[in-house]
Amino acid sequence: MPRRRFLVAYTLALASTGIVKGQGLDQQTPFPLSDQSHDRPSWSTLPISNPTKSFWIDTPGSNPLAREHHGIFERSTGPLCFGDEIDVCVIGSGITGISAVYHLQRFFGAQGDGQDERKVVVLEAREFCSGATGRNGGHLTRNPFNGYATRERLYGQENARKSYLLEDYVSSSITDLIYSHGWSDTVDLVNGGHITVFLDEEEERHALVDHQDAKEGGLKLKDVRFLDKQMMQNAYGINHSGVFFPSYNLWPLKFVSNLYNLSASANPRVKVKLHTLTPVTAISSSHSSSSAPSNQDTRWIVSTPRGNLSCKTVLHATNAYSSFLLPQFSNRIIPTRGQMFVVRAKASLERLKRHSWDANQGYEYWFARPEGKDKHGKEYQPPLVLLGGGRDTAGPGLDQYTMDDSVLNERVSKTLKEFLPNLYAGTGLFEEGRDAEMEWTGIMGYTHKGAPFVGPVEGLDGQYIAAGFTGHGMPRTYAAAEAVSGMIVANLMGTEWKAPEWLPEHYLTNWRH
Repeated sequence: MPRRRFLVAYTLALASTGIVKGQGLDQQTPFPLSDQSHDRPSWSTLPISNPTKSFWIDTPGSNPLAREHHGIFERSTGPLCFGDEIDVCVIGSGITGISAVYHLQRFFGAQGDGQDERKVVVLEAREFCSGATGRNGGHLTRNPFNGYATRERLYGQENARKSYLLEDYVSSSITDLIYSHGWSDTVDLVNGGHITVFLDEEEERHALVDHQDAKEGGLKLKDVRFLDKQMMQNAYGINHSGVFFPSYNLWPLKFVSNLYNLSASANPRVKVKLHTLTPVTAISSSHSSSSAPSNQDTRWIVSTPRGNLSCKTVLHATNAYSSFLLPQFSNRIIPTRGQMFVVRAKASLERLKRHSWDANQGYEYWFARPEGKDKHGKEYQPPLVLLGGGRDTAGPGLDQYTMDDSVLNERVSKTLKEFLPNLYAGTGLFEEGRDAEMEWTGIMGYTHKGAPFVGPVEGLDGQYIAAGFTGHGMPRTYAAAEAVSGMIVANLMGTEWKAPEWLPEHYLTNWRH
């Protein structure tokens, strides 16, 4: 039976797997994004300097862009690049920020406005990709149908459909990039599909209803297969029913690193620079600053401990940390701590299978990652299993309103340590009581509506945001970044922005129900 779950206003099922349960969605009420009277709440801080060590980030050799000089990469100390005006300043070097850089250079190149060059700077408070992207579960898992009826009721049929089509678009776009550039082995891409385990009959019943609603709403679900208890027991040793659908897992940081390198070298007319260990401490209007250049296009002075930058446009790609610079978002994007637990299995990858998994309404999610091969071409055995979740046992507050990823929650550690041996009891796949080989935390940004905020920040002309992915960023950030980058380029070039056909209206910052 699933554990008793705490319910709070912002809690959806933890969705680093890519599965957001629709039952937790709430209607967004209009609010004034331009209201600058908000004080920064006490919990809203910059990323702390001593986070727990993540497998993705801290495995030797995994993060070449962390702080070293690589030609297209600027050192993490010394003067900032581009002494003159910058077209776009991207704050945050996770998958949202770097996807935005990729789309910006594409859009600037496609416009061909004749300007000599465009300048894009990425500022990261810690090391490269050290936030949620470098600390998540490694799943590129779309939500195929969960919560369809609720989304249709709240946002209308067309927007409900688009919210699923967007995730299909992201999954196919990212994997197409990986395949076309030959990155599959580099980023450890696995096309193994995903299985959701139903721990009780109620979960299965809700899923069947969601599936039927989604089919009637026009979603194509031919690759979704429900698996009864006998099928699950025979194939996986799990005494519960489930549902299978196509999915991927990968090494997120390595994908983002490759995407940055591609973006920084793809278009000679778009100059891209990256500064790590460079937190943005304030953004002020250039019209009130004596240090601002005389060019009227400059709107914002971006302040860092290493100096100031003059920027036409600022993109906030800081997810859970958005309220530090935009306190008006403090009651709309709630920092929420997740936890990961890496344990060595007792069985081979062949027995564990290459699927990714989730259970307990998405509160736990895991996969056995490929460990490479020895000199004879045989995969090392047994593999590591990366398991995340347990937040429903974190205690009152469910680890929300905290930006501290330097600590572990002992309750969650105990839950994760016991989870796989209990689920696979009697199979011999996992050793009871085995300690984690690595364990870490990361900070997600949750929203009332379960969907991100994408678009201009009202009242702050030239500032944009793409944040609030509610633990479900991997299948949504790339598209959100594409949409907001299109808005930025259109604004800078004086053209009309046209929304992509897959973009739901309720993602937009100017959406009103």
